[in-house]
Amino acid sequence: MTTMQTHRTSAFGDLRTITRRDLTHWRSRPAPIVIGWLFPIMVVLMFGTIFGGAIETPGEGRYYEYLMPGMFAMTMLFGLESTMTAIATDTAKGVTDRFRSLPMNNVAVVGGRCVADLLNTVVGLVVVVGTGLALGWRWHDGLPDALAAVGLLLLLRFSLLWVGIYLGLMAKGPESVVVVQVLVWPALFLSNAFVDTATMPKWLQVVAEWNPLSVTASAVRRLCGNPGWAGGGWMTHHSIVAALIWPLLITAIFLPLSVRRFRSLSD
Repeated sequence: MTTMQTHRTSAFGDLRTITRRDLTHWRSRPAPIVIGWLFPIMVVLMFGTIFGGAIETPGEGRYYEYLMPGMFAMTMLFGLESTMTAIATDTAKGVTDRFRSLPMNNVAVVGGRCVADLLNTVVGLVVVVGTGLALGWRWHDGLPDALAAVGLLLLLRFSLLWVGIYLGLMAKGPESVVVVQVLVWPALFLSNAFVDTATMPKWLQVVAEWNPLSVTASAVRRLCGNPGWAGGGWMTHHSIVAALIWPLLITAIFLPLSVRRFRSLSD
């Protein structure tokens, strides 16, 4: 076996070890994970039942047909603070320093958390999709397009996890994450997840249309044949392409930053 092959095998082994460690922690403390799966269901029911009758739906369809793609995108954002908290806690307790002292691949150490959280996201997404199906939401353009929509959602989640990992490494401690949690809700509501962005002031409409959550939600609506608004700018009309560009750009920025920050801790 060549040196490069040995290095790749070692990196994969390190990634698997860190992923297994994080999954084991969740198995010993399942309550936060289960709550994280159930919270989006509560939000779906709240918005669908309380606001659904008051919000105009494109094409005179049912509000859930419009809402669910936005809720799927929303689920990719929720729980990001858990990633930040876990990373910040490991750093504060010296766990990260112990990892750095071992002959482990740096990308694998931070990547293990990303893989574990992505697996958790898959389960959470299945739960939310099941909820949508129970409430009458359907995809209408065939299974391949629906699977492509799932792929775009997970790609967005993958990129956002690297944001969470980087912010967790930058945090001074777990309590610092509370400040970041406050920003999650503005990022969510400044999108087309729940309403048409045309109802917003012009300057806010531009911000909302360029929000990665809006782009992914629009792409999912298009791929699943769900109703969407006809207006909007380039991001709305080219949502599938934009839903690929945004996550790749975010990952290209925050993955290297996360690895660099991990290497520089305590230096």
